[in-house]
Amino acid sequence: MSQTPDSAVRTYIEQHRTAFLADLAEWLRIPSVSAQPDHAPDVRRSADWLAAKLTETGFPTAEVWETPGSPAVFAQWPADDPEAPTVLVYGHHDVQPAAREDGWDSDPFEPVVRENRLYARGAADDKGQVFFHTLGVRAHLAATDRTAPAVNLKLLIEGEEESGSPHFRALVEEHAERLAADAVIVSDTGMWSEDTPTVCTGMRGLAECEIVLHGPDQDIHSGAFGGAVPNPATVAARLVAALHDE
Repeated sequence: MSQTPDSAVRTYIEQHRTAFLADLAEWLRIPSVSAQPDHAPDVRRSADWLAAKLTETGFPTAEVWETPGSPAVFAQWPADDPEAPTVLVYGHHDVQPAAREDGWDSDPFEPVVRENRLYARGAADDKGQVFFHTLGVRAHLAATDRTAPAVNLKLLIEGEEESGSPHFRALVEEHAERLAADAVIVSDTGMWSEDTPTVCTGMRGLAECEIVLHGPDQDIHSGAFGGAVPNPATVAARLVAALHDE
């Protein structure tokens, strides 16, 4: 019985699961902690590893992009159809610090499988998600007999996301033309559950500010002036309450 494209993709993924996990485990062993200067060589090693693996996957372009901090990785695989849309996938290859004393049951940089789950720092944030695209594109090609993706595919994998992305804006502005795309996919989100395919359509950002409220320069009688003269505490409460609508 012939397979549907969907079942062919799933079959390919299952057939190549072991090799994929072995490659991912190799990448996870690199402690690419961008927030710790001692690990700067590891973050670079992580970028070099990914660029080489993307080349091995078939991407005709895979480059390490320098920044004043940690390097990013850019890859591109054009479609055969010049009119095909362009999709840019964003992710990051740096990870948060991790140590056994933080509560890990095993070395966070030595991947282990327990109850069919892979445990290591970066397995879910964000090396696992990023690397799965390499298996996905290979499965897509195998299922469709294509020699190139159906869309113009670009990847931008940052090296400082866990450090606040201090050089990311400048990097994007510098390479704006090469990063031009019709759609951007952020490959740094989660799944609702194991068996529920999930697409995240929106995320909240983070903004910092300092608000200074100044009231009367002296104590005033609450019975005579209370309610008529604005109280900084009341104004602060209203500001906080106004951060959320219905």
